[in-house]
Amino acid sequence: MSTELSGRDLAPVMERLVRLVREVSTAGEVSTTGAAVIARLGRLGGQRITDLARAEGVSQPAMTQLVNRLEGDGLVRRAADSADRRGVLVETTDRGREVIDARRTQRAEALEAALGRLDATDRAAIAAALPALDRLVDAVLDS
Repeated sequence: MSTELSGRDLAPVMERLVRLVREVSTAGEVSTTGAAVIARLGRLGGQRITDLARAEGVSQPAMTQLVNRLEGDGLVRRAADSADRRGVLVETTDRGREVIDARRTQRAEALEAALGRLDATDRAAIAAALPALDRLVDAVLDS
């Protein structure tokens, strides 16, 4: 077995991992894109709709509709941009943060149960790989 790792080797495993995360993250009955938007707002603070649309790979009208739904559900709110009074930022609400926290808890519990079914060698290999995987994600998202 070669020690060289390729994107072709990694992609199917990552796709299955993404599927797992989506399947176990159901709290708040929020769409995957909606949850991603709320989580982004929680990490980065208020964002303009155009920036959210670009980050999520959707059109501005589609993001406006999503933000309207999230706002109607009390998960986000619009606020004046202090740097540009003409601009509007979308921010997460306390309820939005609660939904994201609940989804993270669901994922953590599902992964904890799965880790419990693995032997110590596999758990150690996963633990050793986490820093490199984190850097991989940064390399992709920051490019």
